[in-house]
Amino acid sequence: MVRLKKREALVKRKTRETDVEIYLSLDGEKNIQMDMAVPFFSHLLESMAFYAGWDLKIKATAQEFIDDYHHVVEDTGIVLGEALNKCLGDKKGIERFATVFIPMDEALSMVAVDLSGRPYFLWEKPDLGERVGSFEIVLVKEFLQALVNNAKITLHAKIWWGDNGHHCLEALFKALGKSLAQAAKVTSVYLPSTKGTL
Repeated sequence: MVRLKKREALVKRKTRETDVEIYLSLDGEKNIQMDMAVPFFSHLLESMAFYAGWDLKIKATAQEFIDDYHHVVEDTGIVLGEALNKCLGDKKGIERFATVFIPMDEALSMVAVDLSGRPYFLWEKPDLGERVGSFEIVLVKEFLQALVNNAKITLHAKIWWGDNGHHCLEALFKALGKSLAQAAKVTSVYLPSTKGTL
C-alpha cells in the first residue's frame, strides 16, 4: 500500500459510466500527467495544475456507449474536488482566501476562492459560442460545480471579456490554479477562522 505524505491524496471513482483516478499533491514539482480522451479539457487542467504548482496525475475514461464528454468531465471534477478536500486536511495555517486576475491576449478572467468548508459557486461569462474545437464550453460550468461541491469551497469565476474562447478559458484555469495555490499556502500555525472551525 502506498503511504501518502501530508497534503497528498489518491482518489478513485468507478461508475457504470466512467472510471476516474486522480493523484494530487499540493506541494509538488509540477509533475503533471493527463490520460483522458478530452484534449482541450486536458490542456485546461494542465494549465491549472502548472500554475498551482501541483503534482497532478489524472486517468479518466468513459464507457464506449457514451458519445460525449459530459460524464467524464463532471466526474473528474468530483474526484479532483475530493482529492483537494483530503489534501487540505484540517486547513490549519492556510491563507484560505485568494483572488487572481489573468489576462491572455484580449481575454481577462478572474477567480476568487475561499477554502471555507462551504460549497458555493458563482459563474459569469460572455457569449463564447458553444465549443472550442470538439469541447462544449457548457462543460466548464459542470466541472467547476462538481469541483466546488466536493472540495467544499467557495468559488467565484468570471470571464470579464474576450473574443477567443480558448484564450478566455485558458486564462480562467490559470487563474483557478494560482488562486488555489495562494489560498492553500501555509503561512501560519493558526486556523483561519474567527469561529474556530472550517
